[in-house]
Amino acid sequence: MLAMDQGVVEEWLSEFKTLPDNAVSNYAASLKDKGSLVPALYKVIRENYSDLLEPVCHQLFEFYRSGEPQLQRFTLQFLPELLWSLLSVSAARDPHTSGCIEALLLGIYNLEIVDKDGQSKILSFTVPSLSKPSVYHEPSTFGSMALTEGALSNHGLSRVVYSGPHLQRETFTAQNRFEVLTFLLLCYNAVLSYMTSTSLQSLCQLSSRVCICGYPRQQMRRYKGINARLTVTSEFLVQLITGIHYALCNGEVEVGSKALDDVLYRAQLELFPEALLVGNAIKSSLHGAALKSNNKEGARSIQVEITPTSSRISRNAVTSLSIRGHRWKRHETQEVSVDSEAALGGAAVPEISVTGVSGDRMPNGDSLRPRPDSDTSGLSSEVSMDHRGHDSSTRGQEVRRQKSVRRMVENEGSGTSSTGRSQY
Repeated sequence: MLAMDQGVVEEWLSEFKTLPDNAVSNYAASLKDKGSLVPALYKVIRENYSDLLEPVCHQLFEFYRSGEPQLQRFTLQFLPELLWSLLSVSAARDPHTSGCIEALLLGIYNLEIVDKDGQSKILSFTVPSLSKPSVYHEPSTFGSMALTEGALSNHGLSRVVYSGPHLQRETFTAQNRFEVLTFLLLCYNAVLSYMTSTSLQSLCQLSSRVCICGYPRQQMRRYKGINARLTVTSEFLVQLITGIHYALCNGEVEVGSKALDDVLYRAQLELFPEALLVGNAIKSSLHGAALKSNNKEGARSIQVEITPTSSRISRNAVTSLSIRGHRWKRHETQEVSVDSEAALGGAAVPEISVTGVSGDRMPNGDSLRPRPDSDTSGLSSEVSMDHRGHDSSTRGQEVRRQKSVRRMVENEGSGTSSTGRSQY
């Protein structure tokens, strides 16, 4: 560690101790202007044998215990690096160098599981309903949903999942280590929008190292750190994927993509269904999407594809109104055809068939039907009347018959009237 970085850290350690209580907020707002402080603190955390590690951990815990949101977020930005330091030291079986880091992480955990009154917190999470639209989905994309009695009874109801109460921990054990670390990652993911680019890169590096150490992929990644395999849980990987998703959508495309592939690689080896489901869903949603690879200082967000709003009923949709309209058109067409045939005196217009000449055909195109002697041109055209023409002719004859009957009745009536007048 350079002497300049050491001087920056020592100055930071001393100025907070002499700070009055009413100046904490202004001091927290001024920390972002100290550009050389955060890189120097990262160097201290990465050097497990540094003399400044213990006072730095104590100072970060004081920041978090102060209750000032900006100071708490300042401490949480180092959480991925602190987690890796703890896991790497535990894998190397040298717990004496990680005592201050364990104390810091346990202190943050014990502060987060209780409220201001010291009562255990019960965290609640509302699971969105697929029948209602959200920023992640639209019901129309799932097709038609059957409105059964059970679905109608559950419509409008939200499922709430609870977490807690969590037990206080005084030391790390093999049984509770990842329970505590998973909860700390949950707190970190809750403030992801405030994390710096350096912190997001550290999270992606933590994900890759935890998942590939001790496996053949470690040689492919050319990571020369520890070679021991680290035990992980499915819940821990899900929290890592949540942070990786945010990093992918906010400028860390390269390291984020590698981290996501490494987490899915480990989840496949361990057969973790939750991690596989979340990881593959995120990977599918980002497939072919234009991620913001260069915009690291812009607005923080998560990219979600939303289906554009469109008409729910297609123009070609079959409805009761369209069926009635189709029937009306068919009836009107039939009435017009009957009227036109009656106007033509019932004579049906013949249809000339050129290709459908009756009679069997020889391979050379000659017809087996004998041609009449009067045909001198050698060409013959046959008029074929299909069944539609036959029906039209029948209807025309019926119309003529009715007209002739009507005329006969009128003539008989007129003759009777004239005979009566002549008798008088």
